[in-house]
Parts: sequence; structure tokens; C-alpha cells
Amino acid sequence: MLRVHNTLTGSKEPFEPLVPGKVRMYVCGVTVYDYCHIGHARSALVFDVLRRYLEYSGFVVEFAKNFTDVDDKIIKRANEQGVSCEHVTTTYITAYYDDMDKLGVRRATLEPRATEHIADIVRLVDTLLAKGMAYRVDGDVYFQVDRYPVYGRLSKRNVDDLQAGARVDVDERKRHPMDFALWKRAKEGEPAWPSPWGMGRPGWHIECSVMANRFLGATIDIHSGGQDLIFPHHENEIAQNIGCCGHSPAKYWLHANMLLLNGRKMSKSDGNTISPQQLFTGESPHVTRGYAPMVIRFFMLQTHYRSTLDLTDEALQGAEKGFKRLIEATRHVKTLVTQGNSYDLATDTELLGVLDSLYKEMNDDFNSPK
Repeated sequence: MLRVHNTLTGSKEPFEPLVPGKVRMYVCGVTVYDYCHIGHARSALVFDVLRRYLEYSGFVVEFAKNFTDVDDKIIKRANEQGVSCEHVTTTYITAYYDDMDKLGVRRATLEPRATEHIADIVRLVDTLLAKGMAYRVDGDVYFQVDRYPVYGRLSKRNVDDLQAGARVDVDERKRHPMDFALWKRAKEGEPAWPSPWGMGRPGWHIECSVMANRFLGATIDIHSGGQDLIFPHHENEIAQNIGCCGHSPAKYWLHANMLLLNGRKMSKSDGNTISPQQLFTGESPHVTRGYAPMVIRFFMLQTHYRSTLDLTDEALQGAEKGFKRLIEATRHVKTLVTQGNSYDLATDTELLGVLDSLYKEMNDDFNSPK
């Protein structure tokens, strides 16, 4: 039986979908204001493998992954370049597809964009206001955290501790420092849409709540993304859903850990970052040459998805050798099968043992390194 590590409970649990034989899975996608870095690719690749293994195991998987296409960073990039926000997002969505296609990441069943669902977002915000879970301030709408008594359950954080150490902009209009924006009043020169509270745009967290609910249902099987999304993004999604509908948006919460570059967190400000394209071509000071996309994919699967992974040139060279051995082994078996001699794959006890071990390990929270 497949067991998965549920961030919500902090433990491995038997995977039992809400509808037998069917899995509804949502992955929080990228904010498309720039080219993705290889850390984004790790998250996409991890959940591509999880999806593929679920399908291989016989489940019908309905898989949604969004694009955040309205955001402060997108607006800033558009203003810097003197182009529309739509031009920025279209450019970087195209680039994202190019990177992911090379890495063998399949397109999601559904790939919604936030700006396509403004009306649904307005309705959800209005419901939270009607239920007393949100409040209006000068055209902005905030979720009221103290009306949700178990805030911090997913991230295992205490609200009082969060308040004391919160790195948030001081806003005296908020009733609680941890209250977060559901709707933002329009500023001059920004894209905006009509709402009962005036022209504005959605907050980040409300977008995924709406799109997951719109395409997959009120409660889905798996909600996932990078570990950095546990707080505040996924914490806030749960608060919104329970505040609106009285139940969590997902049964299982799965998160991929961080990808380091040469032992350090990736950061554009200090130059410690690398894109998939730079890895393919070798045009980066962090690598001595380029690597085939499948070598990079193989490298990432050599570490469990919940563990930190350190990308170095030496590690990629080692993965390249391992990948070549794997390809040689599969070619050898295929040759034996097609030669028409006495070899019978069905009676190769050694190889069948390897396959049994593979299923056992993958069923243990997708243990791809083993």
C-alpha cells in the first residue's frame, strides 16, 4: 500500500483517495515575472514523478497546476520594460514550458491563470465578508486571522510567536499583524478589476483556493508545492477554505524541500542562482559544462523529495555516470528480450526482485533514491 508523508499531520499515512481509483491533485505553480530557476524545476519535476507513479499504479489522476499572472513583481517588471503585464506573463510562461518540456515534465491536465477567475475570487471574498471572517479597509479586504482559532496548524507555528517575530510591513489598518490581503485596492497604473469594494486585484493566497475549488472540487486528495509555501501560502489557503466552507481544501499536503546551489540558498541578489537553460548549455560560472536534461532529472531523483538537495558541478558529473549505467542496463535487457534466444524476462528472478524492491520503495512516500 502507498504511504505518503502528510505535512498537516507530520506523519506518514496510508494513501486513500476520497474517490476510489481517482486522485485529484493541485500543485501551486510559478509567478511568471522572470525565467524560472532550477529550484522551481525541482518542485515541478518532483510532482511530475508523483503524478506518473500514481498513474502507473492504476489511479486516474486529475492534475491542476496554476500560473500566478497578477502580482507586485509582475507589475514592477512590466513597468521596468515599458510593456503590459500580459506581455510579461506570456513571455515567461512560454519560457517555462520550454524548460519543463526539456526536463520531461508533462503538462498538467488543467493549467488555470489567476486573471481568468476574477469573478470567482470576488465571490469567495464576498462570502468570507458575509461570514465575518474578513473585513474591509479603504477598498482593501483582509482575512481576520483571530477568527480562525487553529491558524498555524499546518506550519506548526503559534500565532503569538508569529506576531512577535513577523516580518511584515506595519499596517495600522489591520486588526491583527498576521491578517492577510484577500483583495487589494487599485493603485494608479496597475491592472484592476471591478468588485463590490471598488477597482482592485486579488491577493496571492485567494487565487489558489479559488482555482483548486473551481476545477477539482471543495476537498481534493493532494495539495502540494515547494516547502517554502507551507507558510504563509498554504496556511492561508486552509484558513480561507475553512472560513468559507468549514472544511480543509485537501486531505493530504505534500511538500518538496529546498534545492541549494553549492551549499547555499539560491538568491538572485548575490548571484547564487542558475536556470535550467544555463545548466543545459553550461553558460554559468556554477558549472564547467552543460548537462543533458535527463541527467539533471536523474540527479534530482537521487535525493528524496522531502530532503534538501545540493546542486554542484561534481554532483552532476556523478549523476551523469549513474544515468549512463542505467541506460546501458536497460539497453542490455531490451537486447536480451529481442534476440529471440532462451532469455525469458518473466522468469528472471533477479530482475523481478529489483522491480519488487522498486515498488516497495516508491510506495514508501515515493522513495526515488532507493
